[in-house]
Amino acid sequence: MRVLLINQVFFPDVAATAQHGHDLARDLVRHGHDVSAIASRSLYGQKGAVLPSRETVDGIEIHRVGRSFFGKSSILARVADFAFFYLAAMTRALTLPKHDVVICFTTPPFIAMVGRILRLVKGTRCVYWVMDLYPDLPIACGVMRSGSLASRFFESVNRSCLRAADADVVLGRCMADLVRSKGVPEDRIRMIGVWSDQEEVKPVPREANSYRRDWNIGDRTLIMYSGNFGIGHDVDTFLNAARELQNDDRIRFAFVGGGKKKEQVERFVHEHGLESTCVIAPYQPRERLDELLSAADAHLVSLLEGVEGIMVPSKLFGILAAGRPAIFIGNERSEISQVIVENECGASVRQGDVDSLTSMIRGYADDPESCRKAGELARLALVEEHGAIHRLAAWRELLQELAGDTGDPNPSGSPDA
Repeated sequence: MRVLLINQVFFPDVAATAQHGHDLARDLVRHGHDVSAIASRSLYGQKGAVLPSRETVDGIEIHRVGRSFFGKSSILARVADFAFFYLAAMTRALTLPKHDVVICFTTPPFIAMVGRILRLVKGTRCVYWVMDLYPDLPIACGVMRSGSLASRFFESVNRSCLRAADADVVLGRCMADLVRSKGVPEDRIRMIGVWSDQEEVKPVPREANSYRRDWNIGDRTLIMYSGNFGIGHDVDTFLNAARELQNDDRIRFAFVGGGKKKEQVERFVHEHGLESTCVIAPYQPRERLDELLSAADAHLVSLLEGVEGIMVPSKLFGILAAGRPAIFIGNERSEISQVIVENECGASVRQGDVDSLTSMIRGYADDPESCRKAGELARLALVEEHGAIHRLAAWRELLQELAGDTGDPNPSGSPDA
């Protein structure tokens, strides 16, 4: 097959969608397929163009177009950068040779419109990889008013993209329900969750973990939130829990990553004098992901109530790979809550329920063995169901079905086969 991926971020960007796109592209190349990607020359959230316009990485032909003029300085600035990327990506896609299948992500929103155009002009089959839904997300987060002219317009655009695609890949049961409610035929909806690679991310023993040493954690129970602190994530519940537990010397917190709400986290820690019990750190290199995630005894995953189905946090699957339990903060309908509860690899609490969250964290500090056993179940869930090997196989099957391929030219998975 000839496969094209279109997303504003791609390798070497650290954004989650960039990493998953890179994983999928590498896997397709390993199985004998030709893969190209169109992405921005800018790193996510940064101004300027720092990446080469064209290069081949891991057998993937990467075409980078445009640049970010404004970064994330404001909503209007981001819209302007998005618009420029739309035009540049569409121009480049139309000038490339025909691909059998194009996979359109959701960064920027509605980039699937380029896939629609390729489908009409070149007959390329189109897959809409629904990482999140717009305008559902800004409406749920209070950034856009429901029923406004703008929200109704963007909702019509998104429904059009969903219905026009040959397949809409959703990340969980809650998202499938939401997409179904928008009038998408059942046979177009495919549920393929995101993943972590069980070989790339493995548990690292506490005593050998340099993060724990550098952060002076000792034998204390470390609770970590790692990844994107975005507008769809609840930070208030776990920040208030950290304040409640600041006098319990058995417990420490680490807040690692970036995003729109990271500044709020840093400000809260400073205002409440939590610097001695809370570690603040930026995004860490992907090659140290297993050590980072293994530094924690348990992890936090959060989602604002009302956002379930609109987005599905991908951080859970790295946590499972590291063999650590997760505490989800949000609605139990979320795919994340369901996976945790079904596999008994953590717990789920509602947004704002600080008492339950602090009780669970104290429980892990009181009984480290229960924490360890939940982590073992987490790793087992990843290996048996939620790992990269299962998700990538599902992707290959879908793409071959759409492309009319007769089979995998390299079923062994070996790049030399």
